[in-house]
Amino acid sequence: MSERPDPETTATADETPARGPRDMEERLPPSLWIRLLVYVVVGHLLAGFIYLLFEVGSKAQ
Repeated sequence: MSERPDPETTATADETPARGPRDMEERLPPSLWIRLLVYVVVGHLLAGFIYLLFEVGSKAQ
């Protein structure tokens, strides 16, 4: 048996159970998804630009 009571069983009909730490571990906040998407896009653009510089530099020789 666990020492902490289950929030679903202790909540009454008037109360809604608060999000537990398990919910926060399973879902990421939307702002974090947006930041991750921006980092991935910017990272790929930077990598593409550096690749382009190497391609142009190799043809100049």
